[in-house]
Amino acid sequence: VQLVESGGGTVQVGGSLRLSCAASGFTIGSGCMAWFRQNSGHSVEERERVGFITTDGTTRYARSMEGRVTIAPDNARNTLYLQINNLRAEDTSMYYCVLCTFCYAGNCYSPHDWGQGTQVNVSS
Repeated sequence: VQLVESGGGTVQVGGSLRLSCAASGFTIGSGCMAWFRQNSGHSVEERERVGFITTDGTTRYARSMEGRVTIAPDNARNTLYLQINNLRAEDTSMYYCVLCTFCYAGNCYSPHDWGQGTQVNVSS
């Protein structure tokens, strides 16, 4: 399994970005997937879950980002997207997509097969 994130960059506060996660060796939609982010200087253990999508398309988002983010699959491209709107300075982070061993009760358990991440910088 390989997950490759892209679409990051530098945007101004209030702007939008769509991050992509291209999958190989895995079919988007066949397992629960999540987006996480890790701020500079923070450890792997401090990665924050942005949201996840289950096999039936149910999505759940972090409270801090709810209403501003959307996770959606493109099955034809075998790609998972993360749309972030109304970006804030505190959204500056490295964003990762990941497979979840399973999702239950609002959590992504035992995430694995992390991609290399894509950096988002939000400037004021």
